Amino acid sequence: MNKDWSDKNKKMQTLISKEATFNEGIKVLFELRSILFDQITSIVKNFPSEAFYELPFGDGDGTHHTTLAWSLWHIFRIEDIVAHTLILNDEQIFFTGGWKKKTNARIITTRNELSADKMIDFSKKLNVKATYDYCKAVMNSTDKLLKKLKFADLKKKFTEEDKARLTATNCVSREESSAWLIDFWCEKNLKGLIQMPFSRHWIMHVEAMNRIKDRLCQKVKKI
Repeated sequence: MNKDWSDKNKKMQTLISKEATFNEGIKVLFELRSILFDQITSIVKNFPSEAFYELPFGDGDGTHHTTLAWSLWHIFRIEDIVAHTLILNDEQIFFTGGWKKKTNARIITTRNELSADKMIDFSKKLNVKATYDYCKAVMNSTDKLLKKLKFADLKKKFTEEDKARLTATNCVSREESSAWLIDFWCEKNLKGLIQMPFSRHWIMHVEAMNRIKDRLCQKVKKI
């Protein structure tokens, strides 16, 4: 894991754990998210559309065994689902903004369930520019949520009703590779969700995107 990002994440976690330093911790969280989103922006602006459906590391379990397009989608569909359906209990940005049509996604899940071939096919059809705009909209919406948080909110826990509400949206596949996500989120309190998916989850997948784009650059140099 990138040491600077990891250190900033650890600092943020320490700061939000105390009421006296909570607001400072949220500021560090915003700094981290901004740094990571700049990485995403750079990749979107500097790589051709073909790069976003390449699978340079092939099939596998690691976060780098994915495509750039899938990574964009996955990070922010999860954030949208958790921020809106779980925490705020309102409608996701994906639906309020008509992003299914704009992104040409044809599906609404996190896409944890995709095999390598299906991931490539999904990525080829995805409108990357629109997906990036969706990512930005989700980030901005989550930032508004985070700005309103108080220290006492961190202890908020979730219920079986919350699990049922998540399941009812059909935004998480019922397949084994995805279904565990609902229990994973609902077993955390709000403080835990700040880590996964609002900070460390970003780090994991942005690092994977950097590995993917570096491998793609290496392949081009060998041609």
